[in-house]
Amino acid sequence: EVKNKKIAWIKMSKFSEDLFTKWNETVTQIKKEKNILGDNYGGIILDLRNNPGGYLQASVVVASDFVKEGVIVKQESKNGISEVYSVEKNRGNLLEDKLVVLVNDGSASASEILAGALKDYNRAKLVGVKTFGKGTVQQPEEYIDGSGLHLTIAKWLLPSGKNIHKEGILPDFEVKEASDSSEIDLQLEKAKEVILEK
Repeated sequence: EVKNKKIAWIKMSKFSEDLFTKWNETVTQIKKEKNILGDNYGGIILDLRNNPGGYLQASVVVASDFVKEGVIVKQESKNGISEVYSVEKNRGNLLEDKLVVLVNDGSASASEILAGALKDYNRAKLVGVKTFGKGTVQQPEEYIDGSGLHLTIAKWLLPSGKNIHKEGILPDFEVKEASDSSEIDLQLEKAKEVILEK
């Protein structure tokens, strides 16, 4: 609760299979709270700090509630064939909500795709530090002797065409974590401030 406004703080630690169900439940709850709170509802902080990714489709589902239409991410292989993941129709549950996304150097892969797409569409402001920069698609190969190899077969491109690999995504507001052992979450405090400003 900030200045009499309530903000939904959603911490996503990874995009696992159960996210599909959990996300829908979260969206339903936010919509219910919004109706009750009216003008006292501030918006949403989506916390993707230290989220290593997971199911790409899960990040597309989440993005589809915030973005009306368009490409969320493209997969480009060496021979140029692209697989395009677009906004899922019949979602768009949170198109008008104020949104701030928290990221750090532990935000990687699918969480970077989500943060990057929301930034590309000017749908959210990003707060924190530059993301990890994992923008490749890998295919595991197993061998009879028990050894294995991960082959890079493609790269992820954001809606703008930017490849995040080794580049990462820069936040709109750079806020480092507190260097001492203070209890204050500086990044979260900044996110609250940005939501109330917008």
